Order: sequence, then structure tokens, then C-alpha cells
Amino acid sequence: MSQSTVTRPVGVDELRRAWHALQQGQFRARPTAPPRPDHDAEGGCAPRWDPAEPVLPVVGCIGQAGATTLALAIATVAEATRLIECGTATASGLAAAATAELGRDERWTLGRRDRVWLARASEVLLDPSETPLPGELAQQVSLSVLDVAWEIGQVMACDGWIRHQLLAAPTPVLVTSPTVPGLRRLEIALSLLPADQPVIAMTGAPARRWPAQLTGSIGPLTAAALADQRLVNIPTDKSLAIRGVSSSPLPTSLLQAAETLLQHTAVRNHHQKGQQP
Repeated sequence: MSQSTVTRPVGVDELRRAWHALQQGQFRARPTAPPRPDHDAEGGCAPRWDPAEPVLPVVGCIGQAGATTLALAIATVAEATRLIECGTATASGLAAAATAELGRDERWTLGRRDRVWLARASEVLLDPSETPLPGELAQQVSLSVLDVAWEIGQVMACDGWIRHQLLAAPTPVLVTSPTVPGLRRLEIALSLLPADQPVIAMTGAPARRWPAQLTGSIGPLTAAALADQRLVNIPTDKSLAIRGVSSSPLPTSLLQAAETLLQHTAVRNHHQKGQQP
């Protein structure tokens, strides 16, 4: 037997008060945070970030593809770099990566790992627009690697400094896995960026060993990247996959793959020129 819910009649005055409250913005999906130091008083987007060194964004197309680990490997082989994790503090993949913790600087938690400066958010962020601007370094670096830990659709929907860097980078890195969902998400990411721009890092089996079901899932933009030889295979490490990134050295095979990938990016030539006397 079904039960009916009895509702009390709502008066005109109560409806009028509710309408005025709605007009004043008192009913929202979530409370609006106060303006951040890197936002204007009108609630606008963060200002542009224009560092002196080149910037290499690394974007994970799908979860557990190893984007943060690869970003750390790239920063390690490039040397004299900083790695900035652009994501919320509760999902950080670099919490145990530093060999020396350097405390907090405004809204960043800082660390050091050999010649790599590390920065990760020190508070919970709701979307890419809340990611604070990176702080200034007392020591000059040759490259800043951005671990874009947000979903790329979110980044492109926010007119913030991360989106600006992603569009301005000559060769951003898209990281994905050799699975049907991984290729599908890669195709979407490629459609959101300028043509012939990204370098693809594929963690797992190389393309020549993909089964027919997987090769049949390759989209036109991914096929064009393969034809242009803009795909670099990144080997997986079982131990690293289990324990995650720590202060221990990264596997040699991963560092070698990161060096190969760096050779495919525009920042490698800039980095080598900067090392010339």
C-alpha cells in the first residue's frame, strides 16, 4: 500500500520571502569563498603567470596514468627545475616526494629533492580557478614543470593562469594509458588543444603490441599524433605503482623514458641553450 505525503499549505508571504532570498543569492549549491589574494575584488579570474623560465605542462588524461610520477621524472632529468603540482591538497601525489621539507609559503607547501624544487597546494581547492599563483624563487631555475592535476575539461572552462599556460606551451605533455577509456580521454584532450601541439606519453605497452580492440579505438587526432611520431612510451614499474612516489630515487628506466620525452618537447632546446657558456 503506497503512502502519501501530506504537505502543509504555503502562504503568499512565505513564498515572497523565499523569492527575495533567491534573488539575493542566499540559495547556492555551495557557499562562495571570500576573494583570494590572487583574485580581484570582483571575483574575477587569477592574473596571468609569466615566469622567466619556460614552462612544461603535464596533463593526466585519465586517472592512475602516472602523470605526477612522470612530471617528477621530467623535472629530475632536466635538473635545476621546479615541479608545481596544480591540484587540491587532499589528492597530492607529491606528499612524500621531497628529501627536504621547506615549510609553507603562503598557500604552497614547499620541498626540495636534489636539484628539483617542489611545490604543492597546502589547502583544499574546489576547481582550477582556486589554484594560487606560484611564488617567486630566490634561485633561478631552467624549467618549471606543471603537474596539471585537474581534469582538462575543467581547466579549459576556467579562464585562469593554468589554462593560459596550457595554451601557451609549445608542446604540453598528455599522459594516458593504453586502454579504450584512456584513448577515448586522450582524443578528447587533443580536441581541446591546438592541433599538432601536444606530445603524448603512453604508460604501458607500446603501440606495436596493442590488441586489435585497442587499435580500433584510436581516434583521428590520436592517429595524426602517431603518424607525426609524437608518442613516447613510458614503462611501468610494479614497485612504484604499489608504493607511489616517495623520497627514494625513481627507476632508471623511467628516467630514461622521461629524457626521451623531453627531447620531443620544445623546452629541451631552450634548456640546452641555457646551459651553454
